[in-house]
This record gives sequence, C-alpha cells and structure tokens, in this order.
Amino acid sequence: MQYKGFLFVLISLFGAYFLASTLSEVGKYSNSLDSKKIKGINFVAPVNEIGLEHLNSIDRIAANWISIIPYAYTPSGESRVIFYRKHPHWWGEGLEGAVTQIALAKKKGLKVMLKPQVWVIGDGWPGEFSCANEADWKIWEKDFAHYILTYAGICDSLDVDLLCIGTEYRKAVIERPEFWKQLIDQVRTIYKGKLTYAANWDNYSNVSFWADLDYIGIDAYFPLSDLKTPSVQELKSAWSARMDELAAFCQHENKQIIFTEYGYRSCDYNARKPWMEKSMIQVNEVAQVNAYSAFYESVWAEEWMAGGFLWKWFADDQKAGGKEDANFTPQNKEAEAVVLRYYQ
Repeated sequence: MQYKGFLFVLISLFGAYFLASTLSEVGKYSNSLDSKKIKGINFVAPVNEIGLEHLNSIDRIAANWISIIPYAYTPSGESRVIFYRKHPHWWGEGLEGAVTQIALAKKKGLKVMLKPQVWVIGDGWPGEFSCANEADWKIWEKDFAHYILTYAGICDSLDVDLLCIGTEYRKAVIERPEFWKQLIDQVRTIYKGKLTYAANWDNYSNVSFWADLDYIGIDAYFPLSDLKTPSVQELKSAWSARMDELAAFCQHENKQIIFTEYGYRSCDYNARKPWMEKSMIQVNEVAQVNAYSAFYESVWAEEWMAGGFLWKWFADDQKAGGKEDANFTPQNKEAEAVVLRYYQ
C-alpha cells in the first residue's frame, strides 16, 4: 500500500487516459495473456515530453504492444540503484514520463509491458553486476526492490498488462535466488497483472524462479552466423537447433516464451553477435531484412512463442533509422516491410 499512496495524486491527473484491459487464458500453456500474438516494440524513452502523435509511426508496422522502459542507474563500483521521479535529462526515463507514456499507449489502444531496466555506469548492461559482500548485496536488494515495487504500484493503478521485474541480471539471478522469489511475492501483493523477467539469451536456463512468473522472458540475441550477409535459409538452419531447445524448455516449465527483446542491426555481420551495438558500422539493409525474415519464418508461428518486442522504436520518427543508419531500429528501413508482413 505504501507504494501506491504517493502515486495517487500523480496518477489521478491522467485518469481520463486509463482503459481497462481484459486478460484471458488460452492455449495449451498456462497463463497465456491473449489469443493474439504479442506484436510489440521496445519504445526508446524520449528525451523530451511527447504527445499521442509521437506514437502514430507505430501504426506502420501494425504493432499491438509497446514496452515502456523507465531506467534506473547503478554507479560504477557501487551497489545502489537510483531512479528518478522526474529524470533530470531524459524525460521518458523518469516516473512521471513513464506514467504519461503508459497513458498515451492506453489511449491509442496498445497493450503495455512496463520493463524497468538498470544501467550500470561504465558497464552498461547489468549482466556482470555482483557484490563483494553481504552488506553490499543488502543495499542492492533494498534499492532494487524499492524500484520495482514502486513501478508495480503504477502498473496496478494504470491497468498495465504485463510487468517485467528485471532485465539481464546474469549473475544476480544465480547468486541471490531467494531475493527474486521474495520480490515476486511482494510484487503480487501490489500488482494483479502478469509477470515476466527478461533473461539474457545465454542465461535463461539458469533462472530458478520461472515457476513463480507467468511467462519466460528472453532477450533473444542468439548468435546465428559468422557471415557478412547470411541468407534467410542459412539463418533458418541456425534457428532450428535453438528452437528445439526453446520448445523443450517451454514444455518443461509449462509456460510460453516472450522475446522481451529481439532484433538485428542493419549492418554487416549482424547475426554474429547481435547484441553488439558498435561492432560494425558498414550499413547493410539486406542483412537486417534477412535476419528478420528468418526469425519470423522460423519462430513466429510456434505455439510456445507468445510473441515479442522488437528492439527498438523511436518517438521522433523523422530522425529515426533510415538508409544511413546501421543500428538496431528497423524504422524507416527496408526491414519495416518484413515486420509489417508478420505483425499484420
């Protein structure tokens, strides 16, 4: 209750936007969210405040879900987790910005996953984060729980459809399994919607608390090919072994998978180490088109695949992506047509 109290005034300001969502269970796997596949985007937190018109570009690919990402930060060499109610630099990464983005998405008719994510200063992703002693772990656990439970209160008040309780804590999920289980129990006392966790592609089998969640979440940057421009067929062959592993894992856990992040850069060698932001700078739209095509042709129709959120989509459509951009977004690139074909 304490996490909801301080949000009441803030949230009431946006009350006109909030729409009720209906959750239903379908399919052979437990806890399915909807009969429709999750056709989602990870929305880049805007620097400046946005309006409903900034979501219109999403219509081009017929997405029905949006992932909103309010960031927190861990200073280098520390265990603290710091998040802002009003971010000093990036409007969209603070609490107020997240509330507005949720409201806008709901008004547009999109389903919402809230995906709080921690950026470790100096390292970026939190996969290698660990603590040297028990005292530091306790600091981290207290701060991280406050961060997630605050947003759980927001999710419950705004009828958010899905909450992701953490992202890519590769070591922390192994070293502190009881903390995660306790956190999930705390979240469920506040938020009545569905829960997932975003495991790194090489770490999902080490997560011990899938039974306590509703979905297996994976950031799906699986390495598939060392070629400069692998063909669709070559990539589909590489996916086949991965699919057997994923299908078996879903059957074991009796849950569907959501790819909480998936995508490929429009550059050479984009399927070699897809998670690398700046490993290559040579633009190669064919490689991106092939990678998306192979992904959808291989994985998308599988029963264990609940859907996913492509990485990533920007509010400022005029400046996003384009022919000279080698980064992840398919925005304003040839790959948009591939996404639309399967999302539509």
